Amino acid sequence: MTAALPKDGRDTLAGRLTRTLILWVGGVWLLCVLAVVWYVDREINHNFDNELVEVSHRMFDMALQELGKLQHPGAVPDTPLIAPKQLFSEDAVMYQVVDIHEKVLLRSAEAPTDAFDVPLAAGFANNQTWRIYTVRHPTLGLYFQVADPLDERRSALNRTLFGLIIPLGAVLPLLALVLRKVARNELRVLQQLAGEIEKRSGSDLRPITLPGLPRELRSVGDHVNSLLERLSHSLDVERALAANAAHELRTPLAAARLRLQTALEHDLQRNDVQAALDALQMLSHRTEKLLQLSRAESGASLARARVDLVQLAGAVAQDFWNDPQISARLALKVPDDAAPVASGDVDALAIALRNLVENALRYGGSGRVVIEVMAPCTLAVRDFGAGVSAEQLATLQQRHVRHSSDRAGYGLGLSIVGTIVEKHGARLELASPPAGAASGFEARIVLRPA
Repeated sequence: MTAALPKDGRDTLAGRLTRTLILWVGGVWLLCVLAVVWYVDREINHNFDNELVEVSHRMFDMALQELGKLQHPGAVPDTPLIAPKQLFSEDAVMYQVVDIHEKVLLRSAEAPTDAFDVPLAAGFANNQTWRIYTVRHPTLGLYFQVADPLDERRSALNRTLFGLIIPLGAVLPLLALVLRKVARNELRVLQQLAGEIEKRSGSDLRPITLPGLPRELRSVGDHVNSLLERLSHSLDVERALAANAAHELRTPLAAARLRLQTALEHDLQRNDVQAALDALQMLSHRTEKLLQLSRAESGASLARARVDLVQLAGAVAQDFWNDPQISARLALKVPDDAAPVASGDVDALAIALRNLVENALRYGGSGRVVIEVMAPCTLAVRDFGAGVSAEQLATLQQRHVRHSSDRAGYGLGLSIVGTIVEKHGARLELASPPAGAASGFEARIVLRPA
C-alpha cells in the first residue's frame, strides 16, 4: 500500500476540503454580491430621485412661463399643450403640468397625454412604468410632475448584477482548481506522516521525525511517538522476561530433572528427593523474582496514592518476624514524630523493600539488619556484614550479577528495586559501609512526599 491519494477524489480529504472551501467561498461571495446589489440599487434610486427633485424645482417656473406664452389669455385648452423640444436642455425629461382636477395643461413631447396614474400629492409615487415626483405650486392650483422610467433603473441594476455574477461564475472553476491544488499540497505532509506510520512494525519502532509539521499534526506525531515508545518498552519487557527466564530457570530446572531422574534410578532415595525439592523451591523463588521484575519494568497498574511509610515498613518487617530464625536479627526504627507519607504504589514499594531486606539477610552474614524510616520520605535497609568493594558497588544493580562466593541469591533483587524506584521518580542510594559503621551495606529509597 502506498501513501498516494486514491483516484476517487470523493473519498479523499483533499477532495472534501476542496468542495467545502468552494461552497463556503462561493456562498460568501454570493452574499457579498447580494449586499453590493442591494447597496447599488439603493444608490441608483437615490441618485435618480435626487435628479428628479433637482430637475422639478428648476423647471417648474420655466414650464409655467412657457404655459403662459402658449395659452390665450383666460383660455383653458381642450388638449394639453406640447412644449417645444428646445425649451429644456435635459434630454428625455418627461414632465406634465396639471391642475387640481388632474387635467394636463402642458407636457413634454415624450410624456403621455393623460395624467400619470398616481395620487396628486407632493412627493414620490410609482406606477407600473414610471417613478414620478410631484411638486405643487405654493399659490396656484397647479402641479408639476417629473417622471423617470423604471426600466432604466432596472437596467442599471441588472448591469451591475451581471457584472458581478458573471465574473464569479467564470472564476469558480479556476478557484476550484487552485483550491484543489492548495489542499493537495498542504495535505501532502499528512500523506508523509501516514507513510511513516505504515513503515513502523514490531522490528522498527523508531520515533517519527517529520520536519515542518503544522501544530495539529505535530500533536498527532507526538502522540504516535509516545505510543511507539510505550509499545517498544512493552516489547523490551517481554524480551527481557524471556531472556531472564531462559537465564535464571535453566539451572534449577536441569538440577531438579537430574535429581528426580537419580531418585527414580535409586528407588526414590530420600536425599535425592530433598535435593529435587530444594531445586524446585529455588525455581519457585526465581520465577517470583522474574515476575516481580517484569511487573516493575512494565510499570503496569502502578498507583499514585498516599503511602504511610511506617505502616509499609511495619507490614514488611512483620512478614520476616513470622520466621523464628529471622525475627531476632531484624529490627525496625521509625521516627518519633509524624510518620512520613510518600506518593506511590504501596504494593510495588513493599516488593522493593522486601528485596532489600532479603539481600541484607542473605549477604549480611548472621549479623543484625535494620529497617529504618526517616524524614522526609526515606526507607533505609542496612546490615553490618562484610559489605562490598567500590568496584562491586558500581555493578550491584546489574542483572544476574552475584557477589557471594557460594553464588547464593538470584542476582535480580537490586535490579527489581532499581526499576521500581525509577518508575516512582525516586532515587536509590547505595553505600558500603553505612555512615558511622566500620563495615556493612546500606540501601536507601528516597521517595517524593505526597
